[in-house]
Amino acid sequence: MWTPDDIPDLTGRTAVVTGATGGIGLPTALELARHGARVVLTARDPGRGRAALETIRSAVPGAAVEIGALDLADLGSVRAFAATVEEPLDLLVNNAGIGMIPRRTTADGFEAQFGTNHLGHFALTGLLLPRLLARPGARVVTVSSDAHAMGRIDFDDLGLERRYGRFSAYGRSKLANLLFATELQRRADAAGVGLLSLASHPGATATGIVKLGPVNALLRLVMQSPAKGAVPSLYAATSPDAKGGEFVGPGLKAVRRSPQATDTALARRLWEVSEELTGVRFEVARQH
Repeated sequence: MWTPDDIPDLTGRTAVVTGATGGIGLPTALELARHGARVVLTARDPGRGRAALETIRSAVPGAAVEIGALDLADLGSVRAFAATVEEPLDLLVNNAGIGMIPRRTTADGFEAQFGTNHLGHFALTGLLLPRLLARPGARVVTVSSDAHAMGRIDFDDLGLERRYGRFSAYGRSKLANLLFATELQRRADAAGVGLLSLASHPGATATGIVKLGPVNALLRLVMQSPAKGAVPSLYAATSPDAKGGEFVGPGLKAVRRSPQATDTALARRLWEVSEELTGVRFEVARQH
């Protein structure tokens, strides 16, 4: 069975990991740094960013890690961060996420879970695409979930103003993540560019994304550690055996996709709507 010890030497490669201050993002960034990559950790909270930096440097003395300020719920912040990435990029791990929260909106007025988990990462990937295409074989790994199966996308109510459920809204954002990852690979293939796009599902993991009061303590007793939850992402990001378009889950097995997640027309429409909402267009990987 593949483990993070099997990650190849990443010396000379650069990675961006969103949401790297905790959850599965921190062990993802740590293992990439442990194997020689230069890693940019993105953080909304500067204090948590510095703490994550010190955690990695303590575990990996001499690690090439730095912090980048990024709030995926604010497209202005996404653009500002992307502008700081000037060198070629080998790996982008779209890991950050919020989940199961009461309805609220992002700085740009989008329903928060969809706006943060999907639109923020969609815009970030598009803005960083020229940097990724400068590296043959660069990868984009987008963290989805088996919760995508409870998601439905109603383009007439993207703000979920008529009907909002915190769990179904989370599922919708994870469905969007999966559709995006698959469509990005399809478009990269159509454009003939050497980019790999994969999705991952960590499995039931004890992270801070679920905030259900006293129930959290009970959940942590039965859920796996963040380090174990990071394994599918790390495999998708680094294994020579990982293939574009895959949806890697616990045990490194392919995760079953819902019917909506395999709907190519839905994926194309979501892509087009996401371009309109964010103002970010993937010029190189655009369908011809």
